[in-house]
Amino acid sequence: MGSITLAAPAKVNLYLAVGPRRPDGHHDLVSVFQALELADVVVCDPDAPFSVTYEPDLGLVEGQDLVSMASSALAMRLGREPRGAFKVRKYIPAAGGLGGGSSDAAAAIVALCHAWDVPIDDPSVVDVARSVGADVAFFLVGGTALYVGRGDTLARRLPDPGVDVVLVNPGEPVPTSAAFAAFDRMLPAPTPPVEPLVEALVADDVDFGTMLFDGMTEVSVGLVPSVGDALAFLRAQPGVLGAEMAGSGSTVFAVCSSAQAAEQVAEKARAVGWWSEATRTSGLGAHIISV
Repeated sequence: MGSITLAAPAKVNLYLAVGPRRPDGHHDLVSVFQALELADVVVCDPDAPFSVTYEPDLGLVEGQDLVSMASSALAMRLGREPRGAFKVRKYIPAAGGLGGGSSDAAAAIVALCHAWDVPIDDPSVVDVARSVGADVAFFLVGGTALYVGRGDTLARRLPDPGVDVVLVNPGEPVPTSAAFAAFDRMLPAPTPPVEPLVEALVADDVDFGTMLFDGMTEVSVGLVPSVGDALAFLRAQPGVLGAEMAGSGSTVFAVCSSAQAAEQVAEKARAVGWWSEATRTSGLGAHIISV
């Protein structure tokens, strides 16, 4: 078999409510994930000895990146020898709340399932994805979806709103562990229900942009004030229908009225010195581009 080329999409959270810490150390989450057209490119040669390389190099410890973990876990679960040379070209900012590492892991699973003739929706495959990372299972299906539990249990598929989005990253990472530790110390704040957003998405109502919510925003802005600066910048721009942080940051995003509006905002953000990209929502998860 020849090489398999896949797209590993970024994601944002249209809604993210965080509950108290559970006995297993995780938090209960309610999240509406939204896949984007912005994607890493993963090339897999399934017949080659196992290896993983990143361009640019992320300085990850060999064998401890999510692609390695997902590939090894899937092979073990299916009783196969770990194989496959993976080359990951990064376009999604690392540690930015956009799920790039998890999406790359899902792409590795998709590639190996294709090579080994295993259905992606096989329960054992989904279990492997969930074991690697809370949002890896989402990237196997992508699109728009409501997840609960640790953020790894599908509650409902939703229609892709098909809107233009701009992403802005101020360049300072938010340490995930520090953000959740700060959240645990914070007094519980009111959390809006997810149902109005779900209903708006089902009704194809563009006003869903006014219903974006992320329960981690306050603590992340407290840790990295530039996240708040970038968010305030987005909310002040013409053509922005709503803006929020992605995951626990540091990337923020805005739903825009048009592709032109999204690109204009991205150009302004780059002029400030921030990384920025105009993109669009997608109905896909990690998927094969060519074989």
